[in-house]
Amino acid sequence: MATGQTGKRKILLVDDDTSLLETLGDFLAYEGYEVVTATSGEQALTKLRVAPPDIIILDMSMPGMGGVGFLDRITRADGSTEYPVLVLTARAAMASYFANKQIDGFVSKPCDPADLLTEVSRIIFLRGGEASKPAAAAVQVVLAESDHMFNSELTAALTRAGCNIKSCFSGPDAVEAAIAMRPSVIVARLELAGMSADEVCRLLRRLPGSRATPIVVYGIDVPGVKIEHVAGLDVATTRLVKDLAPDRIVQAVLDASRR
Repeated sequence: MATGQTGKRKILLVDDDTSLLETLGDFLAYEGYEVVTATSGEQALTKLRVAPPDIIILDMSMPGMGGVGFLDRITRADGSTEYPVLVLTARAAMASYFANKQIDGFVSKPCDPADLLTEVSRIIFLRGGEASKPAAAAVQVVLAESDHMFNSELTAALTRAGCNIKSCFSGPDAVEAAIAMRPSVIVARLELAGMSADEVCRLLRRLPGSRATPIVVYGIDVPGVKIEHVAGLDVATTRLVKDLAPDRIVQAVLDASRR
């Protein structure tokens, strides 16, 4: 990966909101990155020719070619991007557009700087030279669990089992992460905030990039919601765990990753 003249990792931050550019740019610079900013897709393309970045943080809602036009210009025929891209503001409503583009991550606006920093570090690690090391070969898991305490417990259990976890707390966030990461396995609780596991499965099974991704759905039946009724149920790609025991969920994830 490229680095700036200072030897620091370089970020190209693209957004037409100049106050956000200044705020996030200063924050990321303070955290040790070299930050180059652009207020449009056209300006960003010009700056790419000068010096390639380690990662692009891209707002989708801009005038001119916008984030969509810029992203199309740096996307290869196979759907991969020429540079790692962290997209701002994308929601599950744009899932059909991102389905054939291998975006590295999403952060919704207004974004928590700490969350943004975590995503930047994760993406640079996975797409950079470190990605060739054994740790990057871990099972990539998107976890959707709305209960923060159980999310932490399950994340810890999966990490101990050798998985690399992207934790999500709602159905829409899980869909975005699944499209961006192309994980080995998606794990979702039956009941989720914003979009149920049933809806998550229904949507992901319609998208080419996630149609064959194993999904583990766990939970306990509640009135009107039965785990056996999860949409898109396919014994080859969907596993059901009628339990909330972390060890059983972890085992199901590991089994699904070896299919």
